[in-house]
Amino acid sequence: MSDVRQGFRDYQAKHFLWEVSENGRVGTIRLNRPERKNPLTFESYAELRDLFRDLAYASDIRAIVLTGAGGNFSSGGDVFEIIEPLTKMPMPELLAFTRMTGDLVKAMKKCPQPIVASVDGICAGAGAILAMASDLRLATPAAKTAFLFTRVGLAGADMGACGILPRIIGQGRAAELLFTGRSMTADEGHAWGFYNALHASDVLEAEALKLAHSLADGPWFAHTMTKTMLNQEWAMGLDEMIESEAQAQAICMATKDFRRAFEAFAEKRKPVFEGN
Repeated sequence: MSDVRQGFRDYQAKHFLWEVSENGRVGTIRLNRPERKNPLTFESYAELRDLFRDLAYASDIRAIVLTGAGGNFSSGGDVFEIIEPLTKMPMPELLAFTRMTGDLVKAMKKCPQPIVASVDGICAGAGAILAMASDLRLATPAAKTAFLFTRVGLAGADMGACGILPRIIGQGRAAELLFTGRSMTADEGHAWGFYNALHASDVLEAEALKLAHSLADGPWFAHTMTKTMLNQEWAMGLDEMIESEAQAQAICMATKDFRRAFEAFAEKRKPVFEGN
């Protein structure tokens, strides 16, 4: 296991930047093509998918910050490196591509670490999807978030948007954004629950890291269970939800962290969680 953990600390990303905090608990993914507002390519989609899949084995990394370089989050799929080639592909290749991008969202939802999106400036198309697929989202007042697929002649149904976005901001608001492709302002996003908080640009990433570290220093195993249940219960009826949560909570009660929290409370000190 130590070799696996060390591999994530030393991981060298090819199509974005990967950084690990000094204590090894928080990983930061930074989309890094600032001259183009950090667009995605076929290669960066695939590498992001693979990293999020592999993070299931990174037991020391307990939270992720997802951000962009140069004052923007991401402008979405690169027009000339993705959009233009897609116009020339036959249906089987198009389906392979859309399934691959959907697999990125699945990997984000299934990785055990909470993902905190740190959004400044442009957050459009697939970039908006990356923010949507994160577990928590912080933004600046300048953030402009647009699910602009209809503006290029495509459906708003992209990478799970028609299923996930209504669960975050409501059916009517999601329908408006997905039909029109208009930008959601940061104030709208905050009022509607898409963004958990707004911060000034010069402190945004620090606030995202602060939030990620607070999660990483918390009951990490229990956080993984919370994330699992948040995603798993969408398709359940009430009885199944209650039973699933009963099982999940009983598992958490059997952890040493649960006992540590009780002992810390009894001794009037802050608990130290170890994720077991």
